[in-house]
Amino acid sequence: MQLSENLTLRECTKSITASRLGINNTPDEWETENLRQIARYVFQPLREGLGVPIYVSSGYRSLELNTAIGGSSRSQHIQGRAIDLDADAYGGTTNGDIFRYIRNCIEFDQLIWEFGDEDNPDWVHVSYVHDGDNRGRVLKAVRDDKGQVVYKVIFD
Repeated sequence: MQLSENLTLRECTKSITASRLGINNTPDEWETENLRQIARYVFQPLREGLGVPIYVSSGYRSLELNTAIGGSSRSQHIQGRAIDLDADAYGGTTNGDIFRYIRNCIEFDQLIWEFGDEDNPDWVHVSYVHDGDNRGRVLKAVRDDKGQVVYKVIFD
């Protein structure tokens, strides 16, 4: 099923962990509609704006899958409202370019620079709420002295 011109439902639900553990990672109608909206209003404009393929490293996660990977119980991935993007799979751009393009050109709820260095995150997390208010919240994920993940607010 096509969610947008350049993004399929399969790309947003595939999971090696789900396959390995036999977890059903099929979204319901509401979650699928959320994926369709983030594809339409975030992914597709990004894809067209940068003019290169963009890899979705993580999209929808069933509650069971999210628990299995140690995801946050409040993760927007569970609702189909978030995708993680990674330029490394196809080349042609960088994760830093993806982050900056979304921040400057696309409406979003939350945008996270995920680890990496000052020039390039390891991947980019973005969420979108089509039936509510998008906060435009920008964060950076880092590890503290004890190795715990901490989210620093860049813009709120």
